[in-house]
Amino acid sequence: MDKPLNYVLSDQSKYKTKKSTMLPKFLLADNSQVLPDKIFVIHNEQPRFIVGCSVEAFSVDQKIYWIDDEPESEELKKELLEQAEEFMDLELEYEEELYNLENEEGDEDEEDEIAKQK
Repeated sequence: MDKPLNYVLSDQSKYKTKKSTMLPKFLLADNSQVLPDKIFVIHNEQPRFIVGCSVEAFSVDQKIYWIDDEPESEELKKELLEQAEEFMDLELEYEEELYNLENEEGDEDEEDEIAKQK
């Protein structure tokens, strides 16, 4: 026997809620083949938006794309943009640290290999 339509719809809305809670609040994206100097910060919670900005600085060449309705509150928009900037800065710092760590480990491996050859 088929489920009533309202039951199916409520099941789907529950699924969407569960699915959205699995996504991080912010994501970074790029389109390096087309826009190599831009990076995008995506806000996945309401109100959803994407901020396109320069890779060098969040406030340079910034453009906001609202997926949901743009909030009327300037204070809320300011707070959301500050959170997006903080996220981007921390992620880029973390990537740089990982890159440096990987290079250090690679240098140590090369030194070990040279020492074995002697």
